[in-house]
Amino acid sequence: MEQYDQGTAFFDEMFTPHGQVRPHYEGVLSYFRRLGTTEFQRRQALMDLAFRNQGITFTVYGDSAGVERTFPFDPVPRIIPASEWAALEAGLTQRVQALNAFLRDIYSDAQILKDGVIPAELVYTSSNFRREVHGLQVPLGIYTHVVGSDLIRDEQGRYLVLEDNLRSPSGVSYLLANRQAMTRIFPGMFERQGVRTVHHYTTALQRVLSSLSPRAPEATVVVLTPGMYNSAYFEHAYLAQQMGVELVEGRDLFVDSGRVWMRTTSGRTQVDVIYRRIDDDFLDPLTFRRDSALGVPGLVEVYRQGRVAIANAIGAGVADDKAVYAYVPRMIEYYLGERPLLDNVPTFLGWNPDHLAHILENAAELVIKAVGEAGGYGMLIGPAATTAETEEFLNNVRENPRNYIAQPVIGLSRHPTFYPDAARFEPAHVDLRPYILVGQEVTIVPGGLTRVALRRGSLVVNSSQGGGSKDTWVLNHDGPAPARIQQQYQGATELHKVTPSGTAALPPEPQTGSVQAQTSSEMTQTPGGMTQTLGGMTQTLGGMTQSQSEGGGQAQSPDAVSTAAGQHQWHGATEEPRAAHPPGAKDNGQTDGGTPGASRAGQPRPEGEV
Repeated sequence: MEQYDQGTAFFDEMFTPHGQVRPHYEGVLSYFRRLGTTEFQRRQALMDLAFRNQGITFTVYGDSAGVERTFPFDPVPRIIPASEWAALEAGLTQRVQALNAFLRDIYSDAQILKDGVIPAELVYTSSNFRREVHGLQVPLGIYTHVVGSDLIRDEQGRYLVLEDNLRSPSGVSYLLANRQAMTRIFPGMFERQGVRTVHHYTTALQRVLSSLSPRAPEATVVVLTPGMYNSAYFEHAYLAQQMGVELVEGRDLFVDSGRVWMRTTSGRTQVDVIYRRIDDDFLDPLTFRRDSALGVPGLVEVYRQGRVAIANAIGAGVADDKAVYAYVPRMIEYYLGERPLLDNVPTFLGWNPDHLAHILENAAELVIKAVGEAGGYGMLIGPAATTAETEEFLNNVRENPRNYIAQPVIGLSRHPTFYPDAARFEPAHVDLRPYILVGQEVTIVPGGLTRVALRRGSLVVNSSQGGGSKDTWVLNHDGPAPARIQQQYQGATELHKVTPSGTAALPPEPQTGSVQAQTSSEMTQTPGGMTQTLGGMTQTLGGMTQSQSEGGGQAQSPDAVSTAAGQHQWHGATEEPRAAHPPGAKDNGQTDGGTPGASRAGQPRPEGEV
């Protein structure tokens, strides 16, 4: 068998540059060696079938070959050790605190703009700035109750924030469904690994939403969806069902006597909190777009009066404008008096004349994006574009420079991924979207949605562009897994919570540096119970053979073992040395994150394109 070769051009999540398995992956690698390729393929087919039967799908708009698809899933998990996750938690918590402080500020006194820290023109010209809610006091002073920040790792393995999704970040249902399927079809993989649970997310979400109403915890919460033809409808229905709340469309709600009501078979019921999956423009035809049939007439007036809460708050999208994103490090310094723990990707702003000149002169080496697009749309990947494509795109940049930013090509980290067509494991580029809940505390689900670029050679991880997903594990140790960890199925440990800090004065100019890892002392229980009987097999993977019981007996579960350097004998193709840009790359991993809104032809942006 050929040796899996991670190459030297990109950071590999599982293996070091010297070919040694990273300690936190030792148990999983041992499991796959014992399992064998044939049995792995059989279980992967079972998982695909389960996803189709459960309707775990997403929609691709404008695709003549078919609209609804199963979100591709690769069963090789992405694993994050405890100390690495602790550093990410600290950085993400810091970031959402600063973003909420910024939104509170610009919708009231706008002191950060008066002090010249962020150009006022940049904020007030954003299509997502909502003057209609200026001066409104939102519940608990929180604008972004659900945040999905997209993280990437560069060639050195350093985490960078690619963007913040602050309106209605999608994809968390896939995170939860992935874990549920993995524990059923690959239960032995979890044994003695110390994987932290993610299944408390919907309980935590429901708690955050209820806290926005004075009637909590008896508050009536609903999930507002555009309807069954929306790309993320599966997620809307899934979250409503898991929280035990009603899934409604705009026609199910109405305003009367200064309140929002829901039509039910037993009469009307007052609604206290709306978890909306509809962009601002479509929420209320009396305030925003008059042609919207998705919203509730009069909703914004009730919102102004404080008689209904909306999550995320109207107007929060100004903070995930890709041009405003470039100033988040300054927000952290200004509001928190701290140095950023997570760095941004270097960003050039079209509205800045000097930056614009750089963009126009170096377009062939940059990724240029429209500030309000998502799902991999509205962007130019310079190294892969033709001269004609580049010139046409740059004409749009010249006509409306405020609408564009540019970033250098980043070589996303790679992860072993199984390709059924070749029946072997090959490296594929990945990113990570953790989900952050902001209430009286900041709650971060351990892990997130790892998206993987399944098209060979591609850096684009978006589902609409051929991407898939992986289960993301956060361990309660740094590996190898301690032998004392008990084999218990998905323990009931609470999610990590961090109390928000206050604000502080602007400190001296910070020095850019790497995130300092912190060791997490939290221990959780791990899944280990077999939920179905799997057939026996004898297969070879990586030069190792493991015989298991025949005649339909339960497959033996492998233990975590150490692996010597150079012995990760997985199938894979040897990578050629990288040139100045990824060879043959047609995409770039710096793609947009899947937040909903108004876009092409005045239609709602496809929210579910994670």
